[in-house]
Amino acid sequence: MTTALLENHGSASGTLFRLATAGSVDDGKSTLVGRLLHDSKAILADQLEAVARTSAERGFGGDDGGLDLALLTDGLRAEREQGITIDVAYRYFATDRRTFVLADCPGHVQYTRNTVTGASTADAVVVLVDARHGVLEQTRRHLSVVHLLRVPHVIVAVNKIDLVDYSEEVFTEIAATVRRVAGDLGLEGSVSVPVSALRGDNVVERSGHTPWYAGPTLMELLESLPSADDQDDAGASFRFPVQLVVRPQGALAPGVDPVDFRDYRAYAGQIAAGTVRRGDTVALLTPGQPARTTTVVGIDAAGQDLEEASAPQSVSLRLAGEFDVARGDLIAAVATAPTPSAHLSAEVCWLAQRPLRAGASVLVKHGTATVRALVQDVEGRLDLESLESEPAHTLELNDIGRVRLKLSAPLPVEPYARHRRTGAFLVIDPQDGNTLAAGMVMDGRVDG
Repeated sequence: MTTALLENHGSASGTLFRLATAGSVDDGKSTLVGRLLHDSKAILADQLEAVARTSAERGFGGDDGGLDLALLTDGLRAEREQGITIDVAYRYFATDRRTFVLADCPGHVQYTRNTVTGASTADAVVVLVDARHGVLEQTRRHLSVVHLLRVPHVIVAVNKIDLVDYSEEVFTEIAATVRRVAGDLGLEGSVSVPVSALRGDNVVERSGHTPWYAGPTLMELLESLPSADDQDDAGASFRFPVQLVVRPQGALAPGVDPVDFRDYRAYAGQIAAGTVRRGDTVALLTPGQPARTTTVVGIDAAGQDLEEASAPQSVSLRLAGEFDVARGDLIAAVATAPTPSAHLSAEVCWLAQRPLRAGASVLVKHGTATVRALVQDVEGRLDLESLESEPAHTLELNDIGRVRLKLSAPLPVEPYARHRRTGAFLVIDPQDGNTLAAGMVMDGRVDG
């Protein structure tokens, strides 16, 4: 399969790829990220000098002249003092084939919320497993989150392979366990790679210490996998959450007809999915109101008048007729426009210290719309050992479970498996505005 990936996706050159890392504590995530940056020559000289100075101060020794490569991503002083990663550390780098946005997520169980943040927009997640310890509960939790978020690609890096004498047997056993867990979750297409982040084995360069491994290096995989922008976003049904109503302000530009200037109205936002063309018939979906139909008469972007635009472009749409459209509304292809629902069933990753119980009053943020909601029921919780749903009446911090919500106004929600952007939502505390959960609409949602 990995060979097919390399053969079939050579066209990935030049595309943007969003990458996140996850794993248990001390699995070596930050070191692996540092190794990717270092060996792909994505580190500036002054950065390398700073890392060398700090490494010397900490008494670090190793095969790279005493460089602690984890310092390339562990940017917070508190993290350096504790020797752990707390926040999501973002880095940007490029090879001659692709540009990367990389999110290094923390491994501690209490920071699973940060893993959800880092993985929510990722094209791929690299889940690290310590070769000495194998698949742990936190590994299962991270794979569950990856499945929940429908991340397109999962790479399992079996790290510290050097500390088990580059054992093929150890790697094969861990890879088999990963396949079994992934299969139970419904994850498809996961790939395992034996690596040593500290020594650089199979990260960017192929290792002579693992002659039994014939697959690609980690970097070869990352350069060859298709990104979301390469795939079906542009071919999906058109979805456009309205962010802003654009009306003319300021002085009249030279050569602009005063009548056209006075009558100009457009709706700005980022295309979440699909393609829109001038002349397309679209549906206007406002929470709590009947759907309306109109025609796209113009598409504006950066001062240009376009004939068509596709995800993930940011544009302004001009519509035929006069409609009361505002931030929070959704413009969608009329043939596939979702039916707004005031009741929904969803899977959530609970991210708050206090438990979730039925009867709680919350806010639901879907796209650019925010409405009040009532938690009607907590239907169950995922058991991370059996990967089966178990009965539950509450969700605790980092639990993944299924809930039913009643909304104060119908929203055009869709199954997350069909539309990753329009099937996701946030649960927010109405008192302090903190995020309580990340939610994904299930296929079995209840309309009403």
